[in-house]
Amino acid sequence: MTSDNSTKPVITQTDTSRRDLLKQLVFGITGASLSHSALAALPAVSELAGGQPLKLKGNIKHSVARWTYGDLSVEELCIVAKAIGFSAIDLVGPEGWPILKKYGIDSSMCNGAELNLEDGWADARFHDVLVERYLAHIDLVADAGYRNLICFSGNKRGATPEEGLVHAVNGLKRILGHAEKRGVVLQMELFNSKVNHPDYFADNSAWGIELCKQLGSANFKLLYDIYHMQISEGDIIRTINDNHMYFGHYHTAGVPGRNEINDTQELFYPAIVKAINATGFDGYVAQEFLPTPKTIQGQIESLREAILICDV
Repeated sequence: MTSDNSTKPVITQTDTSRRDLLKQLVFGITGASLSHSALAALPAVSELAGGQPLKLKGNIKHSVARWTYGDLSVEELCIVAKAIGFSAIDLVGPEGWPILKKYGIDSSMCNGAELNLEDGWADARFHDVLVERYLAHIDLVADAGYRNLICFSGNKRGATPEEGLVHAVNGLKRILGHAEKRGVVLQMELFNSKVNHPDYFADNSAWGIELCKQLGSANFKLLYDIYHMQISEGDIIRTINDNHMYFGHYHTAGVPGRNEINDTQELFYPAIVKAINATGFDGYVAQEFLPTPKTIQGQIESLREAILICDV
């Protein structure tokens, strides 16, 4: 998840017509009807997603971050995910959950309890309001049958790493028991502070891992964002091998630029995802890159390619 300011893609008239057709087709379709034969009856969706659903290997649970495909509605993105062949979307709040359920799509990382990305758990001034919001949201997530809820350290504002750690532990302990009771896993995302999120506290894996150790709960994990940690510290595969027990979710994107994860950037994702799989990880690997094509069709092709790259 990010607050990066990026130029939105230009949508062509042809693309707009395709989206209008997709919108006309989605109404009345339920998750139960989205079989391969049903998808074949949706030529606009099938074309966008590259034809028949991919025959995935089943070793990796795939997802995509909703915000990176903001030119598609949640409903359209659900249909595209089904057409490609995976069934999860990251970073959808309660208002979108009924749509996900309609299509049999998992909310792989829930959000909506946070204040923003800067005012987080490492600053005690925000604890009272965060506790109120997270206690309520934990119930929403659990009642909906979901598991993962994102959280953020927030910014340093002059505090030392040690001070921020004390504040984060004290604040999170106020909600962690309720998360354990309801079966919800709180996941703090690691960001880089070099390029995208200046002054962010959890900008390195060591600080986040120490937070996990001090909290000592299986219901608190780190969302290991591969893009961000490559910028912050590199050494991705060794870090995953040594510390995978603290990582509950993964995000992808290419470095530099936060775009496609193919050979236009420096990370070799097949090896990274193989390392993740070798740890026995059974959570989600979510695509969170910004597609570079100007058309919706091109953007969906980028998503399809990324799923294939990570399907080890």
